[in-house]
Amino acid sequence: MIKQQQRIFLVDDDPFCLSLMEHTLKANGYQEVHTFDSGAACLNALTDEPDIVFLDQVMNDVSGTDTLKAIKRFNPDIYVVFVSGQQQVEVAVESLKFGAFDYIVKDEQLVAKVGAVLGKIQVVRIMLTRKQNSRPSGLLSFFSL
Repeated sequence: MIKQQQRIFLVDDDPFCLSLMEHTLKANGYQEVHTFDSGAACLNALTDEPDIVFLDQVMNDVSGTDTLKAIKRFNPDIYVVFVSGQQQVEVAVESLKFGAFDYIVKDEQLVAKVGAVLGKIQVVRIMLTRKQNSRPSGLLSFFSL
């Protein structure tokens, strides 16, 4: 999937961080970037079918973990990346346990980390597509065993 066609949701109650990430993504060719200042607002927009969600861990209304769980119930194929100011290993492990693709810490390297995660997601998608295209399907594969 070409990056310009990917629908990305940014969810953060920190307006500065939200604006920084939105600007960075758009400057790098991502056109479908939608911002939300709460987990609830993001969940209400899931019918817009995002491909990737960058999600703050600590928010005022719905926690990042609860938002992650709801996103994964809605569509387990959405890539969810936690973005947090917390550097606690337990929080990162818990987010991955509930289906987050990755966990990045907000620091001076945030822009580079977001780019690296987007690159990893693209590699995973390519590998999954190749794997699906190489499998025989249906009854034909059953009879060729």
